[in-house]
Amino acid sequence: MSRTEELLAGLAGMDLQSLRDEWKGLSGGDAPPAMSKELLRLAIAYRKQEQEFGGLSRRTSIRLRALRNGGRASLQLSGEALPLKPGVKLLREWQGKVHEVLALEDGRFAYGGKVWRSLSEIAREITGVRWSGPRFFGTRDRKRTAPGG
Repeated sequence: MSRTEELLAGLAGMDLQSLRDEWKGLSGGDAPPAMSKELLRLAIAYRKQEQEFGGLSRRTSIRLRALRNGGRASLQLSGEALPLKPGVKLLREWQGKVHEVLALEDGRFAYGGKVWRSLSEIAREITGVRWSGPRFFGTRDRKRTAPGG
């Protein structure tokens, strides 16, 4: 068992203060006060694995930054684009069946074993009629899209 595997196994039994101490040792600063125990566990595990096996490639980092700053994988919210990070899963129940869509690195979406250009295409595939993909998957900002708001 590698050193990181041992640490990861040990994280499961750590209390919140021990996790905060581990975070401080890794990052040099205090963990955000609102960060939950589970999120701390995940962040520490990710950082340890990154240290042992290496982080994202330069190409992937650049691509992620581009997506965050207006890349193709985005949703329209009241005229504003909300980027979807690669790996984000959207779930929607329709007529008793749960449908899962995955945002891909190239700005497209995976659903039903195929790659799609937009959420609206997927919503149409699921329902058989034209839908706004963001509306169908519930990603619209309801507060902003309310009449008069």
